[in-house]
Amino acid sequence: MATLYTQAEKNIRKTWILITSFLIFVIFLGWIFARVFNSSLILYFAVFLAFLQSFISYWYSDKIVLAMTGAKPVEKKDNPELYRIVENLCITAGLPVPKIYIIDDDQPNAFATGRDKNHAVIAVTRGLLERLEKVELEGVIAHELAHIGNKDMLLQTVTVTLVGFVAILSDWFLRLSSWGIGIGKRDSERNNASSIFAILAIVAAILAPLIAQLIHFAISRKREFLADATGALITRYPEGLARALEKIASYPYSMKNASMATAHLFIANPLRGKEKQSWLAKLFSTHPPIEERIKALREMSI
Repeated sequence: MATLYTQAEKNIRKTWILITSFLIFVIFLGWIFARVFNSSLILYFAVFLAFLQSFISYWYSDKIVLAMTGAKPVEKKDNPELYRIVENLCITAGLPVPKIYIIDDDQPNAFATGRDKNHAVIAVTRGLLERLEKVELEGVIAHELAHIGNKDMLLQTVTVTLVGFVAILSDWFLRLSSWGIGIGKRDSERNNASSIFAILAIVAAILAPLIAQLIHFAISRKREFLADATGALITRYPEGLARALEKIASYPYSMKNASMATAHLFIANPLRGKEKQSWLAKLFSTHPPIEERIKALREMSI
């Protein structure tokens, strides 16, 4: 029978398996390209650019996301009840109190961002504050604090770095191949097996970014399950978050400032009316189905 602790441990194991698989995939892809071109310079340069991009995102992603969503800072005197909830839960979770922002939108939703627990931000929508009861709001805030405590922002940075690395490397490989650099130059020196290997490398370059994104989405989904379990540990009341997710899912309209770039940050997909239940759509989703999350939470309460 699932419990709060076994659910969290199970999701942690699955997440690290996915991360390890991602790293093995990236190393294997780099090895293929390096062998075809017989040079590691492209690989090193691609890694440098990917990490440079990630460095910028790591230090400035919170400001970028807050600006994109139209979130505004709120002080304790403006909403003392919200601050008390966050402060009490932070004491329970053993975390510093993050900055709090409010998004002026009717849709109930929330997200956490920031590079670490000392530079974290929690943003909630006006709709969330208006529609949820206190225990439900506590469940949502605890979920977001769980993302902070579980270092999900850092994990997302790592996966985005790897995805960026794969995309850049694949793009360069295809461009150089189309210009006849590397592969074309050495065709006369290779036997048929080597030519087939080069063709497989081109196929890998085409499919690699897609596979990398699928792994990224899978990691995002696992982090949501883990944050649900950890948030339930903080409140000791899984039903509160389950009820909150039901209310959040029942709201039919998208957020005004929602976009694919920020959708994965929210507790639930802010792009309403675009979710589908087919297995293919689930592969490309950054969130697990709400029904599965609610079911897992209620199993914890048994």
